[in-house]
Amino acid sequence: MRIANLASRLVLITADGAVDVQKAGAGLFSSDPQAVYDRWAEFRDWAAQADLTGAVPFDPVALGAPTPAPRQVFAIGLNYREHVTEAGFTTPEGMPPVFTKYATSITGPVTQVILPKGGHTDWEVELVVVVGRRTYRVSEADAWSHVAGLTVGQDISERVIQMAGPAPQFSLGKSFPGFAPMGPWLVTPDEFDDPDDLELTCAINGEEVQRGRTRQLIFSVPALIAKLSAVLPLLPGDVIFTGTPAGVGLGRSPQRWLAPGDELVSSIEGIGELRQRFVG
Repeated sequence: MRIANLASRLVLITADGAVDVQKAGAGLFSSDPQAVYDRWAEFRDWAAQADLTGAVPFDPVALGAPTPAPRQVFAIGLNYREHVTEAGFTTPEGMPPVFTKYATSITGPVTQVILPKGGHTDWEVELVVVVGRRTYRVSEADAWSHVAGLTVGQDISERVIQMAGPAPQFSLGKSFPGFAPMGPWLVTPDEFDDPDDLELTCAINGEEVQRGRTRQLIFSVPALIAKLSAVLPLLPGDVIFTGTPAGVGLGRSPQRWLAPGDELVSSIEGIGELRQRFVG
């Protein structure tokens, strides 16, 4: 199953286009894309038998983030070994670095992003996990049953503020407007042959800069859910940015940053792509 946020309305995506959930369900579910996660099990049961005829074509530009207003956003750092090396850190043990991207940075899959003046803006393609039910002290073995679905994310990062001392400002440096695009839709785990092994790629103006697979995660999706939920409850509709593979601008020699006119395309196997255009 694929669900999306089309012009701020919850839709199901089929081979023929988009089906408006509120209309197809005769008002059983709200049109609010975020509200569905609080009734996720009920929604999945309904969608499995719903009449989804009457889908209409749509413009991807009209898509918003499939989780436009999560109550909690978790972002994981240093979760691919080659990225740990290029960033100059040591491999985390026990618990990965965790920060947040503030909710006002969330946007949809096709956007224009204003580059911060005087900054060094970097790219980080990531698999994003969306929580499907309240999750607290859950084991790795049970973790996937708590996942509503997966989507593509970009952890766009302004490195000057992020690295400013005396203590790094990870969350601020990663939360400028438009710095958390997600989409194009949410895909449920059952749609994948192996949700623990998906290919991620990222390209700037057609030049590939990142390629990896989620089987290379130091802390897998189930491990992240288990470790985070051991500390605090994860709530329906919360999102987890799971970390980025090697190839970011910070780790290059010479370092490379996004510039006005650049187009960033981020994709994940079996989900789709994001497309960001940067302006000064």
